[in-house]
Amino acid sequence: MFESFINPIFAPLLRLPILWVVVIISFTVSLIITLVYKFTTNQSLMKTLKDEMKEFQKEVKELKNEPEKAMEVQKRAMQTNMKYMGHSMRSTLFTFIPIIIIFGWMNSHIAYEAINPSQEFTTTLLLNNDVKGEIELIESEGITVKSENPKTIEDGKAIWLLEAERGEYLLEYKFQGRSYTKELLITEQQGYSKVSKKVSDGFVKTINIDNNPMKVLNLFGWKVGWLGTYIIFSLIFSMTLRKIVKVY
Repeated sequence: MFESFINPIFAPLLRLPILWVVVIISFTVSLIITLVYKFTTNQSLMKTLKDEMKEFQKEVKELKNEPEKAMEVQKRAMQTNMKYMGHSMRSTLFTFIPIIIIFGWMNSHIAYEAINPSQEFTTTLLLNNDVKGEIELIESEGITVKSENPKTIEDGKAIWLLEAERGEYLLEYKFQGRSYTKELLITEQQGYSKVSKKVSDGFVKTINIDNNPMKVLNLFGWKVGWLGTYIIFSLIFSMTLRKIVKVY
């Protein structure tokens, strides 16, 4: 629904390295959230409430030997915190839906690596465990099947090794007189068709194109996907922007 609106905005970014795509989007979203928060909340009130919570924290530490008094202070701190959260909720309502839309776009465009021309890849059919027999992948121009075909179902799945030229394809699988299809995109650019198609017809569960998951960031051997990378940079940008813009 929102693809036609958001794609012209973010699609040009796909010419950049994926790390930069995530950095730019996380900065943009953090900036928007910070500005919306600043102008949809009473900042003087928010500062007062935040200062009160800090004072309550100090009092609780000072009253560590007087548990009853400390408990009373904690109750007051919780009430103040609830007020703070209540006033923050308005800005959350303004930004929640746009963030979900942007996350959906990122998941559709940078969660997986593209399959390049002449690159070997696999497609997998997952079936109910009691389904037996052979499935045939119909060969079409531009696609080379490099594994056994038809494929015998083993452990509830059938996997084919393929190679294809650049282009958009519709893979067709034949099983016991039934026909199943799955879109496939082969490109040198960043892009891919939906990696998994749910069927659930009593025989086939899902049809998958086995794109490699995109690893955007390498932190000392820990390879992070788009979402983890987004969270890391959005935290950095949010904390920095809130200090610069003086948001409480």
